[in-house]
Amino acid sequence: MNIVVEKQPKCIATLSVEVPSADVAAKRESITATYASQAKLSGFRPGKAPKSVIQKRFGKQISDELKDALFGEACDQALEKEKLKVLDFGFPDNVNERPDGSIAFDTKLILAPEFTLPTYKGLEVKAPSAEVTDEEINAQLENLRERLAEFDDISDRPLQNDDIAVVDFTSTIDGQPLTEVIGEKGNYLAKRENHWLPIKEGSFLPGYADQLVGMKEGDKKDVTITLDDEFPFEELRGKEMTLHTTLTGIKEAKLPELNDEFAAKLVPDKSLEEIKDMIKGNMSQEKTKQINELKVNQIVEQLNAAAQFELPEDIVTRETQNQANAIVQEGNKAGASNEDIAGKEEQIFAAATQRAVTNLRTNFILQEIAGEEKITVPDADLLQHISQIAQQRKEPIKKVIKDLQKNNQIQSIRNSMVIGRTIDFLLEEAKVTEVSQEEFEATPEA
Repeated sequence: MNIVVEKQPKCIATLSVEVPSADVAAKRESITATYASQAKLSGFRPGKAPKSVIQKRFGKQISDELKDALFGEACDQALEKEKLKVLDFGFPDNVNERPDGSIAFDTKLILAPEFTLPTYKGLEVKAPSAEVTDEEINAQLENLRERLAEFDDISDRPLQNDDIAVVDFTSTIDGQPLTEVIGEKGNYLAKRENHWLPIKEGSFLPGYADQLVGMKEGDKKDVTITLDDEFPFEELRGKEMTLHTTLTGIKEAKLPELNDEFAAKLVPDKSLEEIKDMIKGNMSQEKTKQINELKVNQIVEQLNAAAQFELPEDIVTRETQNQANAIVQEGNKAGASNEDIAGKEEQIFAAATQRAVTNLRTNFILQEIAGEEKITVPDADLLQHISQIAQQRKEPIKKVIKDLQKNNQIQSIRNSMVIGRTIDFLLEEAKVTEVSQEEFEATPEA
């Protein structure tokens, strides 16, 4: 088999193959023999049909399998001979079955980028402490107290700060009902009945709760607020909204005492000190996870800045579409309409492209580091991971494995695990400087 690989810019190569007639004939003979041994044809005992009959009956299947086999062997030889890292072998093109029995074809290969790994051990990163303070534990306990609060109805005084206002309201913009201005997506803010509103800073719409202070049960008031630049519906930013409000009730929260009785309501048979320990453990775990993410982001930024290389255009296009689909789904979940999304097509595409390029560059760098450090995932670890997937799906592991194999996802899972282990390796090797939360947030990397 004669194989020629011509590398081109932007991670592309052309693989040209010529298979001599003797090799073609030998491969065809082998495939035909397999069909003959397995075929069940009327008038012949299994495995006894003449090859001429087999070739006539299964000629197309044999020819297709022959081309696939020759293509696969050519790709394998090209990988071994040229030491290529191929992302996509494409499909045989310009297939020429010559009169002498030889076959020639070529294909476009998409190659992984070639680059020199930058320094990746001992990268310097900054991160705040993962220590959980007493103030943070107390704040969490206060949140839990608020959840278990009981509410007394108040009728002998006006509404004041830290009360709960029970309100009915309808909203207008320039005298028009909100739904006439922005359509059905404004339903949540257009009209509410029996809406419980905490009277404290940051509650509901900015500036609304403050203007209710002093009202008495049964009072009506038109409250006008200016929608800021962070308002979810872009077309309403900077506009004034009027909420035609009726205060139907006032409630005062009665928080439970911080004692063992309170703790038992949260988790039976647990004391307050045990609840504090549980809160501390959970917060510590969550903090550590968040801080590790901050470290990883810094490591990835440094590696991407230090390693410069071209990406395969076809792969970027494919990943950009995946990211665009993800952004659209995120928008839909956040309540954006199809019209909103269509109006931001250019911004979505730009964001998707940036995400795609960053993700691909990071993946190639991490895969290269994994190869350099010989980071692998043994079959036993892969099987354990798939077992966890099966438990989450509440399905038999054999079924999950079969589904993953059918969708060619086994190798993808292994690759993801390799990437995860490579990130863990980089975190272990990094030089971490602990800084205060304020100092971390003030750094450009943050």
